[in-house]
Amino acid sequence: MSEIVYPPVIKTALGLFKALNLKFRLEGTEKIPSTGGAVLVSNHVSYLDFIFAGLATHPAGRLVRFMAKKEIFDNRVAGPLMRGMHHIPVDREAGAASYKAALTALKSGEIIGVFAEATISRSFTVKDIKSGAVRMAVASGVPLIPIAIWGPQRLWTKGRKRRILQRNIPVTILIGEPMYPKRGDDYDKVTQELHDQMSELLEKAQREYTDIPKAGEDWWQPAYLGGSAPTPEEAAKLDAEEAEARAARRAAREAEAGEKKSD
Repeated sequence: MSEIVYPPVIKTALGLFKALNLKFRLEGTEKIPSTGGAVLVSNHVSYLDFIFAGLATHPAGRLVRFMAKKEIFDNRVAGPLMRGMHHIPVDREAGAASYKAALTALKSGEIIGVFAEATISRSFTVKDIKSGAVRMAVASGVPLIPIAIWGPQRLWTKGRKRRILQRNIPVTILIGEPMYPKRGDDYDKVTQELHDQMSELLEKAQREYTDIPKAGEDWWQPAYLGGSAPTPEEAAKLDAEEAEARAARRAAREAEAGEKKSD
C-alpha cells in the first residue's frame, strides 16, 4: 500500500507537538504487535484523539487505519488527507461497507483504530460501547488492544473552544493488555471486559495526571475527581437531546427536499 501522505502527516504532527512542548507519557508500547492485524480500541475525549491514538503504535513502526465518520471525509481539507492515509469512512446509516473494508484491512495485516463509544464522552469517562470491535477481531482472527488517552480534551473537545495551540499540555497514552476473543465467546461479556479494561486505564491516566485544574478551569476534570464535567448521567441526557435535535434537522431537510422534488 502506497504511503505518500501518512509519513509526512506524522512528521508534521510531531514537529507541532515539539513546538508546543506537549509532555507525553506513553506506556505499554511493547504490547503493540510488530506485524499482523489488530483492533486498537480507544476512549474518546477530544476531536484530536485519532492523532494521539496513532502515536500508540509509532514506536512499533506501525500505522493505524482509523474508522471515522463519513462527514470528515466529505470535508474539502480533511477528506483528501483521510483518504490519503487510507482511513475508513463510516456511514452510520449504512455501516456494512465500512465493516467489510475494516475486515479486509485486518486480514491483510493492518491495525484498525476504533472509537467504540462512537462519540466524544462529555463526562470524560468511558461510555457504553457496542460489540462491533469484538466482532471484527473475532472475524479476522486478530487481538483487541485497549488504550486510554487523557489530556487532548484540553485542546479541543465537544462544547469547548479550540485551544489547539496551547503549550505545555501533558498527554497520557496508556496501552492495555491485548485480548484474544474467539468464536463461541459471549460477545457481550467480552465487550464488557473491554469496557472495564478501558475504564481502568483511563482512571489510572486521570488519577496520575501531572496537572491540576486552575481555578475556573476544572471543566476538563471528570466529576468523580471533583471537576465540573457532566456526570455520566448528565452527559447521557445531553447526548440524547443532541441526537433528537440532529434527527429533527435531518427530517426537516428531507421534507424540504421532498417539497422541492414535488414542485
